[in-house]
Amino acid sequence: MFCVISDSLEIDTAQFERATGWVLTPAGACRGDVCVPLAERSLPHLAQRLGMALVEDKAAGLWALGPATGSRREPGGTAPELELPDLDGRMHRLSDQRGRKVLLLAWAPW
Repeated sequence: MFCVISDSLEIDTAQFERATGWVLTPAGACRGDVCVPLAERSLPHLAQRLGMALVEDKAAGLWALGPATGSRREPGGTAPELELPDLDGRMHRLSDQRGRKVLLLAWAPW
C-alpha cells in the first residue's frame, strides 16, 4: 500500500510516481499497458479518475492520497496467501478461491 501526503492539491509528479508506480505522461496516468486519460493534474481529479481515496486533514493543512478503493481494482494486485480456519476448525486457503469473489470479514469481541 502507498500514501502520498501533500500540503497542496497540485500533484508533485516525482513523489506521486515513486509512491504509486503510475507514470504521468501526456497520454495521462500510465502503469504497464494501462493508461487513464487525465483532463487536469490536480489531486482531486487524479483520485477520481484512478479510483483512489483522497482525504483532507484541515487542522494540519494536509491532503492524503491513498490506494484504489471501491470496485476499481489496481492492475496486477495480488493478495498474499492466507490460510484461516472456519468456525468448525477446517483450514481454508485464499488461493483455493482464485477466480471467485471473496469477502474476508475480520471481527474482534472487544
